Amino acid sequence: MELRTMRYFLAVAREENMTRAAEVLHVTQPTLSKQIQALEDELGKKLFVRHSFSIQLTEEGMLLRKRAEDLVNMADKITREFLALDDVVGGDVYFGLAESYQIRHLAEAIKGFKQLYPGFHYHITSGDTEQVTEKLDRGVIDFAVLVEKPNAAKYKYLTLPEADIWGVVMPEDCPLAAHESIVVDDLVGKPLFCSEQSWREDIPLWCGGRMDELRLEGSFRLAYNGSLFVMAGLGYLLTFDHLIHTGPGTGLVFRPLSPPLETRLYLIWKKYQVFTPIAERLLETLRGRFEN
Repeated sequence: MELRTMRYFLAVAREENMTRAAEVLHVTQPTLSKQIQALEDELGKKLFVRHSFSIQLTEEGMLLRKRAEDLVNMADKITREFLALDDVVGGDVYFGLAESYQIRHLAEAIKGFKQLYPGFHYHITSGDTEQVTEKLDRGVIDFAVLVEKPNAAKYKYLTLPEADIWGVVMPEDCPLAAHESIVVDDLVGKPLFCSEQSWREDIPLWCGGRMDELRLEGSFRLAYNGSLFVMAGLGYLLTFDHLIHTGPGTGLVFRPLSPPLETRLYLIWKKYQVFTPIAERLLETLRGRFEN
């Protein structure tokens, strides 16, 4: 199974049309069709369902698409890393980031670093702990930022300077908006929105043994999507401060939890990670900022 064949497969999956994919790849359609047929024969599975004017991925094709994207991304990353080995003033670094206001500390560090090394380029993906650590373990990204204490047996890490403050985003005209802070009793019986990870890991630390009195209406990986449901009057969003704009005119307010609940963020990388020169210099800069 060649990397070139994976690129051909991804182009066909993306275009959903053999002719357009062949044009994008600058190959003839018979050549491309032959490559896809050979790939299906090699795997013993049909990857596409052919229609009159389009083609669609089968379930097996969807699985291969995910794996092929990882392989191609990894190959491209390796190529860029080797090109950068002799270039200490530039190169690419990849991050997987949790959603947090504290990411601003990383952004500020990158801004200063970019001024020193204009040839430095960074790439950002977002996700929860499971998503970003999976990418880190596969080598697709260089660093991840988590909202839970990392596994010290697998990762090295730096702790970001500040913690996130938990609270509730709610409509400004609801009765709870008159409260200065929110206690467990305020939320009992209310429809609540929260990320699955936080509902499992963080909220129990706040409410103790009363989790069975709280009702999770729906879960969101992105706080912004949850806020839209709050604006629609469907419930209350448990989230960090500053993730949702709740200023005048938004129709929303944020009230902190009581007793206070805080979450620290951690920049992590794999133990025994071999970095490119630019990634190593960036890490030195981040250590200087976050270890003080």
